[in-house]
Amino acid sequence: MYQITLEIQRLEEGPYLGTSPDLPGLIVQGATPEEVVDLAPDVARELIEIMIETGQSLPPSLHPHRPRGVRPS
Repeated sequence: MYQITLEIQRLEEGPYLGTSPDLPGLIVQGATPEEVVDLAPDVARELIEIMIETGQSLPPSLHPHRPRGVRPS
């Protein structure tokens, strides 16, 4: 699991668009900001899986998520 920054903006047409500077190619659209936040993890996971399967390097800004209180080994 990775931690990413999610930027959400309202489009002129009404829905909301989520993108991430940490994961180029991540695009999520929803009716509300909450829907974008709910959908983003699955879209990000699928994008990362495709990148790994196709031999693409993950972006250097992408960092593994560590729960609080857990130190890297």
